[in-house]
Amino acid sequence: MNKFKAIKEAAYRANMQLPDLGLVLFTFGNASAADHASGVFAIKPSGVAYPELTPEMMVVVDFDGNVVDGNLRPSSDTKTHAVLYKHWPGIGGIVHTHATYATAWAQSQRDIPIYGTTHADHLTIDIPCAPPMADERIAGNYEYETGLQILDYFKQHNLDYEEVEMILIGNHAPFTWGKTVDKAVYNSAVLEYVAKMATLTEQINPEAPRLKDSLIKKHFERKHGPGSYYGQAAR
Repeated sequence: MNKFKAIKEAAYRANMQLPDLGLVLFTFGNASAADHASGVFAIKPSGVAYPELTPEMMVVVDFDGNVVDGNLRPSSDTKTHAVLYKHWPGIGGIVHTHATYATAWAQSQRDIPIYGTTHADHLTIDIPCAPPMADERIAGNYEYETGLQILDYFKQHNLDYEEVEMILIGNHAPFTWGKTVDKAVYNSAVLEYVAKMATLTEQINPEAPRLKDSLIKKHFERKHGPGSYYGQAAR
């Protein structure tokens, strides 16, 4: 039995959710699932249409971007995933899409303002948009530099990757992550939903105010705070 079977199946299931959730068109996206104990992750092969995918087609790569299992070329974004896994040990899955609304905000080079409680259920800050990459980074090892762009933004803005599990790259598109690849997919869907609502909010009222601090605190803490009471208690 292939020792990478579990992460290959996890990556496959995650990738297959992306078109079902309306987050990808054609081959515009990828998901990966990591095994930090082994220092590897499984990711979608490059340019293969979703209906054609099988678990066995997932490519296993180490945290330096080297293929260790699989006969296909891994996603062109593999080195971005590798950089994040190598530097952030708390993440087990990454998703990259070009979902319509989130990508439109990235192309606009704007953070997504925290306008409502749906946003506050997941984050207490605006969804960040890193600036477009510098020319020297674009001309270099582009996908590797994209990973560094994300790391640099989090360092410069003193953000915790385990609290803020999503980012937009200016003029590019969104990346999300989580402790598991299922959580990364969830975060990708939430990001797109919040981006859509923010777009509609500004269309309805271009002067719409940001959500007030008391509501941000209440909605985030009822799900994530020490006295959280959303959902069912563990048995």
